[in-house]
Amino acid sequence: MTEQTLFIVKPDGVERKLVGEIISRFEEKGFNILKLKMFTFTKQMAEEFYSVHQSKPFFGELVSFITSGRVVAAIIEGDNAIAATRLMVGLTKSFEAAPGTIRGDFGLGISDNIIHASDSKESFEKEVAVVFK
Repeated sequence: MTEQTLFIVKPDGVERKLVGEIISRFEEKGFNILKLKMFTFTKQMAEEFYSVHQSKPFFGELVSFITSGRVVAAIIEGDNAIAATRLMVGLTKSFEAAPGTIRGDFGLGISDNIIHASDSKESFEKEVAVVFK
């Protein structure tokens, strides 16, 4: 089933010059890049983007980290894009992510875990509305 999803290379990934490597992984997997954008999240955008986590103790850290530098957002399309992207990205805690996943290969921690990926069609639609206004 062809679907679309969103991934964002976080400030640590941009700073470490991993954008090309990460995009290449998705292209090599067979996904098509529909939109690509480099920008810096404002605090307001970040709070809206991560609103699902607003009541959690790490919310402030998420907002602070994602606004700390430039990010690269991409909308990609392909078969089972959401599930396949989540598998390629790996577990949230980089130290628990399997080798071969983006976080397993490049991530250093929990917030500084290189990449965000939408976890459902509903998340994708909400997140795209914030990122590609």
